Amino acid sequence: MDYSFIFYPLSAAILTFVLLLKLPHAADKIGLVDSPDHRKHHEGDVPLIGGIAMFIAFTFSVLMLDISLNHLRGFFAGAILLIIVGVLDDLHELSSTMRFVAQILAAIFMAEWSGVRLTDLGHISPNGEMVNLNWWSSLLTIFATVGVINSLNMIDGIDGLAGYLSLVTVTALLILAYIGGDLVSLKILIILFSVISVFLLFNREPPDNKSWRRVFMGDAGSMFLGFVLCWFFIYSSQGETRTMSPVIALWIFAIPLIDTVAQMLRRLINGESPFKPDRLHVHHLLLDKGYPPKMTVLILAVTASFIAAIGIASQYYAWSEVIMFYCFIGCFGAFFLVTYKKCCIS
Repeated sequence: MDYSFIFYPLSAAILTFVLLLKLPHAADKIGLVDSPDHRKHHEGDVPLIGGIAMFIAFTFSVLMLDISLNHLRGFFAGAILLIIVGVLDDLHELSSTMRFVAQILAAIFMAEWSGVRLTDLGHISPNGEMVNLNWWSSLLTIFATVGVINSLNMIDGIDGLAGYLSLVTVTALLILAYIGGDLVSLKILIILFSVISVFLLFNREPPDNKSWRRVFMGDAGSMFLGFVLCWFFIYSSQGETRTMSPVIALWIFAIPLIDTVAQMLRRLINGESPFKPDRLHVHHLLLDKGYPPKMTVLILAVTASFIAAIGIASQYYAWSEVIMFYCFIGCFGAFFLVTYKKCCIS
């Protein structure tokens, strides 16, 4: 038995737990906290150190693995950059331009340093042929990376939602890596699953008899997780040893992706900036329907799990990539029409 599948995730969980116990005090001193205002209704200042803790524990545990790190150099360079910029954003609210520049640079590190880039979109042409990207490869890699990072950031509007949706996606990637026999990715993904799970324990209000404090992941956390997920979407779906087709990434990351693209499209149609913040995301609509936050998170996590299961089944049973692609487009269209009517007509 390979005990690395147990030891390193366990060590990552313990380190995450310790960091989430110790870092809040330092966060208070430097002002790395989220304070309640007219848009945020939590009680008291909440430390924004979840992303830092997950990154440190994840990095330490992955570096301890007995694997080659050559293909991960670009990943860690990009992740470190995003963590630094994310922390600065949590402290000082950087401009959107600075955040986008950091995300683009992280994508360039991934594509050019580690060679993890989109080279094709799979067999999604109407006649079932492979759609090769050729010279569009690097550009679409950057576009996809920035898109995934911001999709997760924009869905992070209720405590725990981004974390649970990330956990669903990581679980799906774990299953696909197992089915495809990619043991290196499997080891890394189990570590990632471990650190997210511990973070979610601290992301809720602690029982009265517990000594820990509630924490948020912050922009550093959402950008880090978005980057990790995009890395595995591309790494796992390209090349001769791919463990999933590119279209499967749409299904296992469906809720953040569909919601973000739909809201940006709605804003453009209405003549607004696609990055204008509002309270019309899917979780806001559920809250407006009267569902409490915990129930809203549960509904979206269960829905995401169901959609991801369809994607996994599609890969396992080798369903047509063309059909899966247009089914996803149909789901997006239906969601957009329903939410557009709700947001802009009624």
